Amino acid sequence: MKNKLSLLAAAAALVLPLAASAQNVAIVNGKAVPKARVDALMTQATRGGEQPRTPELEARVKEEVVLREIFAQEAEKRGVAQTADYKSQMELARQSILIRGLFEDFQKKNTVSDVDAKAEYDKFKAQASGLEYSARHILVETEDQAKALIAEIKGGGNFEELAKKNSKDPGSGENGGDLGFAKPDAYVPEFGQAMAALKKGELTETPVKTQFGYHIIKLDDTREAQFPGFEEVKPQIMQRLTQVKLQEFQKELRDKAKTDYKFAN
Repeated sequence: MKNKLSLLAAAAALVLPLAASAQNVAIVNGKAVPKARVDALMTQATRGGEQPRTPELEARVKEEVVLREIFAQEAEKRGVAQTADYKSQMELARQSILIRGLFEDFQKKNTVSDVDAKAEYDKFKAQASGLEYSARHILVETEDQAKALIAEIKGGGNFEELAKKNSKDPGSGENGGDLGFAKPDAYVPEFGQAMAALKKGELTETPVKTQFGYHIIKLDDTREAQFPGFEEVKPQIMQRLTQVKLQEFQKELRDKAKTDYKFAN
């Protein structure tokens, strides 16, 4: 019986160091480097899915962790940890870690529901409803230039070619004045109102003056406003609402804090 107990004790003595070593990556100058550091650094490296977890990456991370321990030990020996710069940076790092943890915890406990996302989608969709107009325009400096071009177009001149040749709007001018589909409120009021008053195929009878100059507008087509499906934009909506919740939380904490500091509005 005594021999059996001795054998068990010997076996336990062998197993315990093995179990402890399994939790460590290496021993540097007698100090253990825990595997938890590798896991934490690996999580940072692969966060967001931009970098896949591969054996090669894991090997590099392990090496990085061991090197950090080597360098950190030397820094301790040389008294770096006692310097004012080190202490101030450590305080900033401490705050950053705490704040990140606070915000991550808040987001976990205040997730955006599908119901909230759908309500936000419906709100934007309602605002985006209505007619969209596909128009072309020619932008020139003077009213006389615009009147001359209107007369030329009415006399058989090609609108697209005249836009390429005369329009001072480089973006649309190169494309024959094409502005694509948009709602009237996407433009300055004078332009949007004049465009919306046209029928398909019509041209403005008189130049339209805006802050940019004088416009000749031609309406090519109209359609009901296009809006993507809910599932297509759901991720962006969820992200936006999550950010809004976080901003409101931050503002709440700021407003209830007792401080003599005045924040800019």
